[in-house]
Amino acid sequence: MYLFLAFLLVPIIEIALFIQVGGLIGLWPTLGIVVLTAVLGTWLVRTQGRMAMGQLQRAFSDLDDPTEPLAHGAMILFSGALLLTPGFFTDALGFALLIPAVRVAVFRYVRSRVTVTQFRMGTRAGFDSPRGTYGGGGDVIDGEWEEVQQPRRRDSGPSGWVEGPDRH
Repeated sequence: MYLFLAFLLVPIIEIALFIQVGGLIGLWPTLGIVVLTAVLGTWLVRTQGRMAMGQLQRAFSDLDDPTEPLAHGAMILFSGALLLTPGFFTDALGFALLIPAVRVAVFRYVRSRVTVTQFRMGTRAGFDSPRGTYGGGGDVIDGEWEEVQQPRRRDSGPSGWVEGPDRH
């Protein structure tokens, strides 16, 4: 239901804002602002995205919880989509999501509404497979093997990788 309301109300808000702003400053300045916000937004999304990727890589390399950097990256991606959508309302939302304090507030709100039942990370945690737990049982790796012996031809001589006894 909320998605339906968003698809219904956002275009109505955008059209109303276009009419109001266009009536105040004219057609060409209004279109110029829309294009300028798209270009500026693209640049800001790229720089913020690089910083978010750095934080995500740091979280992975330190084996920290990557939830917050992933959420920041998703919000930056969403803000880029909003900034590329023509309109003043979507631009305002997109620019707001590029502010780190706003992203932290949104993340805290969403985190308070979500319950995580289990989180495991690292090489010892493993993952659940259909046959049981894999990777969490210490240094033992379960596997199957079969010894394959090639028939050796006596007339072929040494393999060529090493010198034979008569080639000193």
